Amino acid sequence: MLYKFQCKKSADVLMLEDLTQVIFEIIHKPLEPRGIFLVEQLPLAIQSLEDAIEADLEFKKQASNSNSDHSKEDEKPSSIKQHRLGQRAFPFLKLLKEALINEEPITWGV
Repeated sequence: MLYKFQCKKSADVLMLEDLTQVIFEIIHKPLEPRGIFLVEQLPLAIQSLEDAIEADLEFKKQASNSNSDHSKEDEKPSSIKQHRLGQRAFPFLKLLKEALINEEPITWGV
């Protein structure tokens, strides 16, 4: 399924369901076929997503510095959802920030 996120003063963002589900889990918002982010909800959503991206980058840094393949193999299944989170979530994070600056809500639908 493809989700379309819209804000009046920003470009639309299209995301596949897998990434959308991961992002909504990070920001603790239920994923529904349609919805809205109110301006008041944007700062917490931005902070949660930025924290998750930072944690993902830290995990990658630790994984690249580690020589122990066996201990990291055990952690890989839990980190698969966040693989390239910073790159994949960037357009959505940019939309959230622009909506906050412009004080506009974000709507979405399928």
